[in-house]
Amino acid sequence: MLVQSNFLVSQPKAIATRCIACSASGAATGRFRCASCGDLLEVVTQRPAQAATLPALWRERRRSDTALDRSGVWRFREALPGLVAAASVVTLEEGNTPLYALPRLAAKLGLESLLAKHQGMNPTGSFKDTGMTVAVSRAREEGCCWVACASTGNTSASMAAYAARAGLGALVLVPEGQIAWGKLAQALDYGALTFQIHADFDGCVRVLDEIVGRAPVYLVNSVNPLRLEGQKTAALELWEQLQGDLPDHLLVPGGNLANGSALGKGLLELQDWGLASRLPKISVVQAAGADPLARAWRSDGAPTMAPLAPESLATAIRIGKPASWKKAAAVIAATRGTCLAVSEAEIALAKAEIGAEGLGCEPASAATLAGLKRLRAQGFVKQGERVALVLTGHLLKDADYALRFHLGTLPLGDFAAQERPPEVDGALAARRRAPISLAADADAVLRRLEQESAHA
Repeated sequence: MLVQSNFLVSQPKAIATRCIACSASGAATGRFRCASCGDLLEVVTQRPAQAATLPALWRERRRSDTALDRSGVWRFREALPGLVAAASVVTLEEGNTPLYALPRLAAKLGLESLLAKHQGMNPTGSFKDTGMTVAVSRAREEGCCWVACASTGNTSASMAAYAARAGLGALVLVPEGQIAWGKLAQALDYGALTFQIHADFDGCVRVLDEIVGRAPVYLVNSVNPLRLEGQKTAALELWEQLQGDLPDHLLVPGGNLANGSALGKGLLELQDWGLASRLPKISVVQAAGADPLARAWRSDGAPTMAPLAPESLATAIRIGKPASWKKAAAVIAATRGTCLAVSEAEIALAKAEIGAEGLGCEPASAATLAGLKRLRAQGFVKQGERVALVLTGHLLKDADYALRFHLGTLPLGDFAAQERPPEVDGALAARRRAPISLAADADAVLRRLEQESAHA
């Protein structure tokens, strides 16, 4: 057990927050829960002075060599709460992630354009870095010695890296046997004290919540509203990359549901500041075995959500009791989006299709394309519209998934009862690219090459 005397406790500087349920105001401390009703908090962001001048300022900073300006998060610091002194910022030059066109998929789906905002191109390979730079910088300024998280993988990798840069201890709780090895390897390599808990992600959260109540560790899970302030900058970056001409739809994978919440908060603030005249419909896509919000949305528009025991090969979104579901539901409603679930087979196929465009992503990211295909078939996404997908993690986060898919050993049969379009199974087989064993003979290689060319 962590010893109380190992911690340095300091009084935090107050940051204005309000409860998402009862609107009570106050400062974010401890478990980041409302003192009145126990629900989540959100940071109250004031309209920046001279907001109309911000786009030019943010673009100009891209030419700067200072650490704050090289960060795709801190470059937008006027949109962040007054968190830390510059000397306290912990950055790995996160953000500034590419926006890729997917022209073949756009043509196939009858869209004017299809873009992928690849947050897997962040320093530790996932979107978590954009929030972690803010959360860990805050912990550093408060004088904390330890930061802590429960994680399905990406949060632990990101937190461990930023804690290492800050010289802080990192405590990680992960569900045993339910985390991709690439992500676990990152947390270990960055020096985190890592515990594999005999529970799912939600069980890890319960244990961590008790630890936070008994020892002064600084919690960096997405219940921490400061982390979402960092994550919202990806929306500002998307708006900047498109020169303010936002797409008709933005699709986000849904696990703990903080990312869609954060992106929506960023876009809604841009609109409030007079910088965005129109917003995309933000839709959240979950895996069919870990889809509590999608189930609630289908039944009654999600005024309530029932937790479930999650099952999915897309471990990043294998969460049955998402903490930020109310925030996500509010963003979906405010932007007239929707929430839906897709099968494991659809996710696997979509991942291979994204790969065929030359982009690699982890399985959870591919849920967005799978969801887009469903929404296109339903008419929610219309002919000729413009769509952006958020890819949350890098291919190498779960390289084993890709290998098993192409070798035909990915256990999709375990999810055979899940509803999916009838053409998916045949398309899966056509997308597999298993390695071919041949003799060490150039003629044998050339004959096989001719065969492949004939069928191309």
